[in-house]
Amino acid sequence: MSYLLDTDHISILQRHSGVEHTTLISRIRRHPEEEFSFSIISFHEQVLGAHTFLARARSPRDVLRGYRLLDEIIRGFSAAPVLTFEDAASDVFGDLVARRVRVATMDLRIVAIALANNVVLLTRNVRDFGKVPGLRTENWTA
Repeated sequence: MSYLLDTDHISILQRHSGVEHTTLISRIRRHPEEEFSFSIISFHEQVLGAHTFLARARSPRDVLRGYRLLDEIIRGFSAAPVLTFEDAASDVFGDLVARRVRVATMDLRIVAIALANNVVLLTRNVRDFGKVPGLRTENWTA
């Protein structure tokens, strides 16, 4: 089985602490590394967050923190394959939009990648993602 980590699970891994982190790491360690991937959409979301942080930085310390965050994102995403938004995912996305599946656009893009690659989406947002027919989700933080 292969797994795609949603942005929320990636963020938990980046925190390096807390009950959810411990639970998630414990579950991940039960599987070979090659079973896990990230999406280009999650990378996009995280880079946007770092950019926003940097744009709002008011002190040299904030700027330093922002660039460290960006560096952490780059290093983290180099740890596993990044699934891209290619033709198959674009077709799935278009179909979901046409069927009026009510999920936020970035999340729907992640869904499209998961469905196009036949992987399980690891997310805490099982309620919203549960609206998508055929999508398999699991929450490994609970």
